[in-house]
Amino acid sequence: MTEEAVVGFQASRGLRTDGVCDAATWTALVEASWSFGDRMLYLTSPNLRGEDVTELQTHLSRLGFDAGRIDGIFGPLTARAVGDFQSNAGLSFDGICSTSTAAAILRLGSQSGSGPGIATLREAENVLATERGFHRVVIGQFGGLSGIARMVSRALRERHDVVMLVDEPDVSSHSRAANHFSADAYLGLEGHGEVECTIAYYQVAGFTSVRGEALATAVVDELSAALPELRLSTSGMRLPILRETRMPAVLCSLGPFNDIVDHAPEVAAAITRAFGIWQTTSRIE
Repeated sequence: MTEEAVVGFQASRGLRTDGVCDAATWTALVEASWSFGDRMLYLTSPNLRGEDVTELQTHLSRLGFDAGRIDGIFGPLTARAVGDFQSNAGLSFDGICSTSTAAAILRLGSQSGSGPGIATLREAENVLATERGFHRVVIGQFGGLSGIARMVSRALRERHDVVMLVDEPDVSSHSRAANHFSADAYLGLEGHGEVECTIAYYQVAGFTSVRGEALATAVVDELSAALPELRLSTSGMRLPILRETRMPAVLCSLGPFNDIVDHAPEVAAAITRAFGIWQTTSRIE
């Protein structure tokens, strides 16, 4: 029964539904314990995280105050959005979501409807931006697919992209590297023994990474054409690597592992083609 409850919780939070309470699941459980208004929210280091922050960002976004991407992390953009709201609502300006600020947000938020909000509209607007192409890409692999990662990196460099290859088991090292590199896109690779291949992009209730979804779709389309025997699908998830990177990001969980390794050149070529297709159809933030 506990395992079933863990699987249900994982599914509701966009995590892998394996019934294992790993670090990502435990973190999500802790964050789920906070409801909006339970505590003061303010900028600190490390940043406060929780579903109360997600709700705050969603309300602010629907009210027209840009808190950045809805990721449940109280960073500088969220603090600035709280301060902007306070100024417009006639409250004391301090960037802290106190009880009075939360009450005002809820009161006004009840009149804002359930529209997409400024975060989603900004994503859509960026897709229509005039600048095409990407230049700085991070390719990461979490074990077993280093050969494919190197082939993709080499192919992208031959197309004059600036590529960083991250070959570390620690997820946080990937997100830190991509953010510090100011990457325009991140693509992660991991192999497993299952027959399903899942290409994941960032999504939570009320927000979808439009360009991440577009890249994931392009990867699925190209892999399906190259290796029709693979069982492929896209999935909107809130895995740590997708949540903590500040650029369009996808995580390719590929299997069965032996089949993927046996067809490494075809897999790498398909992923490279997907980047090229995405380049011509998407705009990079």
